[in-house]
Amino acid sequence: MHTLVLGGIRSGKTALAERLAFDTGRSVVYLATATAGDDEMRARIQHHQQQRPAGWGLEEEPLALARVLARRATSGQPPCMLIDCMSLWLSNLLHAGEETFAREREAFLDQVRLYPGELVIVSNEVGLGTIGMDPLTRRFADELGWLNQALAAVSDKVVMSVAGLPMVLKP
Repeated sequence: MHTLVLGGIRSGKTALAERLAFDTGRSVVYLATATAGDDEMRARIQHHQQQRPAGWGLEEEPLALARVLARRATSGQPPCMLIDCMSLWLSNLLHAGEETFAREREAFLDQVRLYPGELVIVSNEVGLGTIGMDPLTRRFADELGWLNQALAAVSDKVVMSVAGLPMVLKP
């Protein structure tokens, strides 16, 4: 089962994704895409780490998510991978350059399709906001929207968290 969890900032999407991963009854590996570029982000990361069950594994990877999925897919019993989050990963990719962006995005989508275990993927929904004032903001919103659509197409379940409440979009 591959599940995409969408939502706005502070919508409860990560907490929902964590519940879904826990409920699989499988071992869980948290694949974190965030980088601590400032004190506020370090505090956010620390808060997320403290909320997770102690027995969960952790992989921190800002760019090469496909490599992590491929390695975990062949590690005996593949764990449930909780990937948080696509918006931070996409931002990392956009800053890494066009070649890295194209290569890593395509490789990740391929590995999502191939991953034999449970996946729970967290992403921000940007389609409900305003159009950005600068080209980079518009590109980010466009790319994240297209990425969310691609992930929704290959996911068995898509849930949107609104005010902490899950709204099932698929099936």
